[in-house]
Amino acid sequence: MRTEEMSADERDHPAGPDHAEERSRAEERSRADRLRAAGLPVTDLGPVLAAEADPLLFATVSGAHLYGFPSRDSDVDVRGAHLLPVAALIGLREPEETRSRMADRDGVETDLVTHDLRKFVRLMLRRNGYVLEQLLSPLVVRTSEAHRELIALAPAVLTSHHAHHYAGFARTQWRLFERTGELKPLLYTFRALLTGVHLMRGGGILAHLPTLLGEVAAPGYLPELIAAKAEAEHAPAAGPGRDRLERDVEALRAVLDEARSATALPDGGAGHEALHDFVVRVRLAG
Repeated sequence: MRTEEMSADERDHPAGPDHAEERSRAEERSRADRLRAAGLPVTDLGPVLAAEADPLLFATVSGAHLYGFPSRDSDVDVRGAHLLPVAALIGLREPEETRSRMADRDGVETDLVTHDLRKFVRLMLRRNGYVLEQLLSPLVVRTSEAHRELIALAPAVLTSHHAHHYAGFARTQWRLFERTGELKPLLYTFRALLTGVHLMRGGGILAHLPTLLGEVAAPGYLPELIAAKAEAEHAPAAGPGRDRLERDVEALRAVLDEARSATALPDGGAGHEALHDFVVRVRLAG
């Protein structure tokens, strides 16, 4: 029998199956609260995920809900990683490493895209900020111990070259804005640049534009554009003229270049071996 006094952590989180279940329910409530706060429509995504053929290691919400500027008519972008069985990888048939499926649940359109774990990790190692945002998204729909382990391994893959990913994504979105004049690609442009600056300055991956506005200097009209985007997914951009927008975008590109030059992030990632071991272990255990 233990006679020493219980630690504060033990008092707050006592052991036992009942308390473990209680913590699990609390975590689920917390996740649900975050989804509601992000503007997710009231619908159960469980049946959508249940239709997947192979186990999902995680599923999170990405897109405009993660970025902090969803519209009333935005669909729900769900991204994640599934786990193919060993037999699917060692035979003659090409495995289905990426799966994409649209679903309609309670009138809400859901776009579900998942990669097999090996492909997902390879994308992480290719300095792909997009998959890191999915992995680290606080808008969690499905999680697992493997998900938590992968999150812990993610910082090792961050490099100064992730600045090129965000600069390139911003260029693509700016060209789309020039063609369409829509507010959505304009906000995507600013979001990508600010995420890149924040990362290069040592702040980690942060994709939520309203939060970024409190972390990185940005044009003062962006909150108004975010509010306008809430009204319609494909609304035209109003407010500042094209010349002003272009100057501000170019200025942020320069800030991103400067942040990359001064960053403490390494030139190359150091997580390859640990991620290799992780993929092998999870695959064999699955």
